[in-house]
Amino acid sequence: MPLSIRDEVTDSLVRKLAARKKIGLTEAIRLAVENELRRADEAVPLRERLRSLQERIAAHPPTGREADKAFYDDLSGDA
Repeated sequence: MPLSIRDEVTDSLVRKLAARKKIGLTEAIRLAVENELRRADEAVPLRERLRSLQERIAAHPPTGREADKAFYDDLSGDA
């Protein structure tokens, strides 16, 4: 199955990877695609990454106090 790369940047990147790894162009493409697919499969969605933080915050009892908007505006430089 032939694969034609007509994009100069992509061609350059594949050649750079092949030269750096001392492998052929086909192997460089296969390696890059395998690595990217593995990264996509192993990626943890943002919702799951934030879940532990949300649970830690929810574990603290409410103070019953209202946030002071002027204080936070001053901290952020919005005041």
